[in-house]
Amino acid sequence: IAGPGFINLFLAQDWFTSVVRAAVANPEYGRTDVGAGKRYNVEFVSANPTGPLHIGHGRGAAVGDTLARILRFAGYDVTTEYYINDAGRQMRLLGLSIWLRAKELAGIAVEWPEDYYRGSYIIDIAREMMDKDPGLTSLPDAEGQDRCFAYGMQTILDGIKKDLREFRVEHQVWFSERSLVERGAVEETFERLKKAGLSFEKDGALWFRTTDFGDDKDRVLRKSDGSLTYFASDIAYHDDKYHRGFDRVVDVWGADHHGYVPRMKAAVQAVGRKAEDLDVVLIQLVNLLENGTQVAMSTRAGQFETLADVVKEVGVDAARFMFLSRKSDSHLDFDLALVKQRSMDNPVYYVQYAHARVQSVLRKAAEAGLTLPEKTDLALLAPLSEAEDLALLHFLDRFEDVAKGAAQALAPHHISYYLMELAGMLHSYYAKHPVLQAGDPELALARLALLRSVGQVVKNGLELLGVSAPESM
Repeated sequence: IAGPGFINLFLAQDWFTSVVRAAVANPEYGRTDVGAGKRYNVEFVSANPTGPLHIGHGRGAAVGDTLARILRFAGYDVTTEYYINDAGRQMRLLGLSIWLRAKELAGIAVEWPEDYYRGSYIIDIAREMMDKDPGLTSLPDAEGQDRCFAYGMQTILDGIKKDLREFRVEHQVWFSERSLVERGAVEETFERLKKAGLSFEKDGALWFRTTDFGDDKDRVLRKSDGSLTYFASDIAYHDDKYHRGFDRVVDVWGADHHGYVPRMKAAVQAVGRKAEDLDVVLIQLVNLLENGTQVAMSTRAGQFETLADVVKEVGVDAARFMFLSRKSDSHLDFDLALVKQRSMDNPVYYVQYAHARVQSVLRKAAEAGLTLPEKTDLALLAPLSEAEDLALLHFLDRFEDVAKGAAQALAPHHISYYLMELAGMLHSYYAKHPVLQAGDPELALARLALLRSVGQVVKNGLELLGVSAPESM
């Protein structure tokens, strides 16, 4: 007993070396069932289908998809979802922008509104429509705009789905905002709020008493002109999620929506759930740097670096790892030059090389006649007694807790931080302690087993991030 009542516990070396045996015996080492029986819905990206995904959407895609992977690794039942904002002013503006471009292509003089979509992709869609139907612009304006809206939205949405697939992102459900309105779900929600005394009429508009739940002011649901706010659809949408049986709903939003969180927490409580049944993960902006200069991005002005372009430039692995290399609500500088480097200064190369290095040592060991047995017993690992041996063992033992903690805290950066540190320990260990030149065959085998375990944990961690673990580099 040390001091005033503290008890120091010393764990035997066998306790830590058993980690190596567990990591080798179980390819899914680190998986737990802490979330067993709990159903989560993770909604992410959900960009308005008014243009291609840009690099900011890419960060949200990487975070949301990785969250789903980590939650499943911890035993949760997870459904991933994309909310298609196919109703409202932005979508009408998309249809108008394509329609005006089509008329322009037909040689008809047009008057451009101030906030139309200017991107070259709008011209491409208009040209494609004109090629398929040269008489398109003879339609009345309202019908032409509706047709341009439907065609344009589907074309852009197909492109979004393709980009996400190539980015190794899966959405199991694609949920239409329009479907809520058309089946009367929004009006049903309004009726429930009215019966509960949580809505009121003022200045011709319908309001929700979000102040009853701690919001700083009440919010409009239906404007005086009869149009619905995004908030109205969002309440009905979240209510729908809970009716589908999810215990918890996780929304991944851009950081510019932070002020929206209190009112959504209020909405969740208004439909009969607890505030903590909704989690919001905020994604901060990404600054794309090219030759040290920031690239300007604006979907409306048509100036942006698309996610597809970035992936083509640096690859899926590098893009995903960089998006996940910092806490999601921290600003991120995405330096194209750094990410393309094949050097230890590049974080993704640094971690992937740790796995490739282990595989290289194992191949060389096999060529030298040093082969590890299928099952690793504790006696084989007994020579691991150096401080660096034990440090690696202790750190490997932390992986299960890190993965579980990342799931519970909805914090995927815990995994990338852990992998960076583990890779650093492996590189330092390899430089200090020869493995194949250890002199003692028993020590060489013990260190081979340790390295193999490190490789397995790195591979498992990278899999959670949606990043590959190369056999050689």
